[in-house]
Amino acid sequence: MNNMREVEVVVVGAGQAGLSSAYHLRRTGFEPDRDFVVLDHSPGPGGAWQFRWPSLTYGKVHGMHALPGMELVGADPARASSEVISDYFDRYEQRFDLRVRRPVDVRTVREGPDGRLLVETPDGSWAARALISATGTWDRPFWPRYPGQETFRGRQLHTARYPGPEAFAGQRVVVVGGGASGTQHLLEIAPYAAATTWVTRRPPVFREGPFDEEAGRAAVALVEERVRQGLPPRSVVSVTGLPLNDAIREGLANGVLDRQPMFDRITPDGVEWTRRSPLPEHGREPGGRRRVAADVILWATGFRPAVDHLAPLRLRESGGGVRVDGTRAVADPRVHLVGYGPSASTIGANRAGRAAVRDIRRLLAREEPAAA
Repeated sequence: MNNMREVEVVVVGAGQAGLSSAYHLRRTGFEPDRDFVVLDHSPGPGGAWQFRWPSLTYGKVHGMHALPGMELVGADPARASSEVISDYFDRYEQRFDLRVRRPVDVRTVREGPDGRLLVETPDGSWAARALISATGTWDRPFWPRYPGQETFRGRQLHTARYPGPEAFAGQRVVVVGGGASGTQHLLEIAPYAAATTWVTRRPPVFREGPFDEEAGRAAVALVEERVRQGLPPRSVVSVTGLPLNDAIREGLANGVLDRQPMFDRITPDGVEWTRRSPLPEHGREPGGRRRVAADVILWATGFRPAVDHLAPLRLRESGGGVRVDGTRAVADPRVHLVGYGPSASTIGANRAGRAAVRDIRRLLAREEPAAA
């Protein structure tokens, strides 16, 4: 095959999970370009962080855990998180000489020659004995489908393309989603918008008190159980609830976070609930319906794992997810998913990168050198 190169390990993605994996490969004796390669389709360092909206400052980031071997110190909390973390990742790549290749779009991973995995890109193919897929979720925003959606005359956008609150000045905005992004968007937009409406499929759960290590482990265990069963992973926040901080309390008190049940359909001019919707009687119009006019529908409805490049390997279970043991795909021990399911958090990605490299070393029967 033309332009095919051989390495021991290919790492796909250079976000937190990919860089953590590359660090542990490097630390245990694998040489970049000779033994492993990191392929990233983003234009620059920073993983998904480089695409975050400007108003998400570093001080608003929840639980950003440092990459292994290099702390993030002295960051200005008022600076955009996209800038802070992109700069940090850039310094990290340089310090540990990880030689990330970008932009490189991994299109497919399939069975290759001599028991290797063939990683195909527009710039040629890589034949590897093992693969670390660290592609996260940012590239797969989830857009629910609702009746009448195509008739809406206003603007629809997803969190992935959220431009910041100023873009909604004077507009009537419906925000869909009960996670951290949905509440952050509402609290930011409300001072600028003519009106906001918050809708979620389930009542949001707000968590009082500190989120300690024991609670974190319990939450991760619930997510991990799903992926062990081959079910699509849920986010950690879906089982932990939303932290009840001062901003959330204020939003609840002033009515910005007045949650409504999910609408039944989208109209050309807004959204509509039918008589079957569990709305209070005082919110209904004659005939049992209720309508809210809108100029914008903002879908803060989360993301799905970006694993389509693995489709030729047939790793998906009947439940729709990839069943993993730790980070290893049960259907193919050469494939590790880091930053998937329980390792999707920043601290989880660090630990998962180390675990994946340890497992790959055993797979490749490579002697472990003395730690650096």
